[in-house]
Amino acid sequence: MSRSVPTTSITPSHFPTSPLAFRSADADQQARVRAFADKQAAAATAARDRLADLWAAATTRADRATALRTVHTELVAWRYDLAAAAAGRLGQGIAHTPQRFRTPIAANTNYDRVGAVGRLRDGAEWNPDTRTYAGGRTTPAYEAMVRYGQAAESRFAVEYVSGDVLQNWVTLPDGRRIPGNRIVRGEAAQGIAEELTARVAARGIDVSRMETGGTPIYTATPAPQDNQVLFAAALETLADPGLTPETYLTARYCLFQAPQTKKGSDAVSRTFAVAVGALALGDAPALPADIDLRCYVLGQTAACCP
Repeated sequence: MSRSVPTTSITPSHFPTSPLAFRSADADQQARVRAFADKQAAAATAARDRLADLWAAATTRADRATALRTVHTELVAWRYDLAAAAAGRLGQGIAHTPQRFRTPIAANTNYDRVGAVGRLRDGAEWNPDTRTYAGGRTTPAYEAMVRYGQAAESRFAVEYVSGDVLQNWVTLPDGRRIPGNRIVRGEAAQGIAEELTARVAARGIDVSRMETGGTPIYTATPAPQDNQVLFAAALETLADPGLTPETYLTARYCLFQAPQTKKGSDAVSRTFAVAVGALALGDAPALPADIDLRCYVLGQTAACCP
């Protein structure tokens, strides 16, 4: 097969910054955060060209899927290298641990808190009585988490879920329905907070200021076997020579539903999705700045809207 030569450049405009990255109210700090899009554009361009070379030698759809897996693995290594070179993390939170950017999600589910997460406020102070951060100035990260916490709660009502766990389901292009991530509230969420505290403590990290108070809501990654089914389905879909914008969006949703590492998967999924879209479709459909939260919280229909 001949190498496909992309005609559309990948630029930083393909990578609108996630609101979760803006954990400071300082304009200069926010500008530095936006500069990460330059690194993503460069990495996506290199990944697109690498994939074009691999696909030129592919003779089957399975070969194309294997090539996609290779490029994805290389992007995981790219994100780890950036983390290893970073001075630390922005805002409040547990210690920066670069190794987790290449640690696979295996037996331990990944949990992410949504809702009013006080540590995302700039200059917030720890309250040991409530085990929350209070005060400080609002940030785009804090406001986004509040919005998506409200969206998560509303789904329990709209979908008539009376318990503490809402199961997201993913419909694949071949019609299979696979359990995706979960949204967890109430007593079950308090149990997750306790589990997370124990996990972090077991890594030898100080947990005295982990924000476990308030009324937490968590998103939880799929069971390991379902995670791998969803990830494989994303690659198989993207490997289809007949890929359409619609099936691309389904594959992109699967990528975010099936993060592969403990940290850094969002950036990898964004960069990978743009690289593949640029090659397979001529240009990637617009990437919403909050694509990660959309995919975690809103469900497939809403998250896959162009």
